[in-house]
Amino acid sequence: MVYRRYGGPEVLELAELPEPKTHVDSVLVRVRAAALNPADLALQAGALDGAVDTYFPVIPGWDIAGVVERPGLATPEFARGDEVIGYIRGDVQRAHGGMAELVSADARTLVRKPRAMSFAEAAGLPLAGLTAYQAVVHALDVRPGEILLVHGAAGGVGSLAVQIAGSRGARVIGTASARDHGYVHTLGAEAVTYGEGAADRVRELAPDGADVVLDTVGGVLTATASAARPGARLASIAAIGTPGVTTVFCRMNHTDLTALTELAETGRLTVRVGATYPLDHAADAQRALAAGGTSGKVVIEIT
Repeated sequence: MVYRRYGGPEVLELAELPEPKTHVDSVLVRVRAAALNPADLALQAGALDGAVDTYFPVIPGWDIAGVVERPGLATPEFARGDEVIGYIRGDVQRAHGGMAELVSADARTLVRKPRAMSFAEAAGLPLAGLTAYQAVVHALDVRPGEILLVHGAAGGVGSLAVQIAGSRGARVIGTASARDHGYVHTLGAEAVTYGEGAADRVRELAPDGADVVLDTVGGVLTATASAARPGARLASIAAIGTPGVTTVFCRMNHTDLTALTELAETGRLTVRVGATYPLDHAADAQRALAAGGTSGKVVIEIT
């Protein structure tokens, strides 16, 4: 699936391209599933044209799960038939993304797929998982016994942050819509309804306030400031340049991605898939992602 100009889902088209070339330290992967992320839509629309070089046609998609078709000569850690996942974002946009039958991926962007996950579930782990892990572990250093407030606890990043923090011994309170309270509870968090009065509802559960706060939705930290204790550590994946708030951007880190797969392998981390589409319906998948309302990751399955 490619696009040859910037735009929305309407610019996507099926295309036959040559098999990707592989270097000595890259791996040819037969993609079984590719997850969609909001960043895909922004890049496709040209939102970062001034910052990212683009060479059309572009194959979109950064999150993949698949099977090694051919390892590189300098990648002894992989063999044909290995099941892998990867966060394959490059420095430029080109015919390299995950919405394809085959992709050539730098070995440093790949780790073994958790056996406990389906390909669709595993495809939803890299970008959202890395963002959540780097927020909880690196930016906020959430510790055992601390109270973490996660805004958007039922979302792609938020749901993973809840589980990662829980695995570190933290108590987690998460804001979510009423319909998602049950899901948030299954993740091990206490749920409160977001919106007006959310800070008061958090204080009912944690009278002294949260020790740590993670914003995964944007525009909520000021309105809910009273939910945090004085001196609380704050991070956001949406607020940029806000004083006192650490902004978290996803970076590929092999150690972090491996840690996520280990959590998944032991049942402490799950990914909720909301909808799957075949490759030739990728435009419909993008429309569903843009419209919102899908409870879980939107994933392209490739057979």
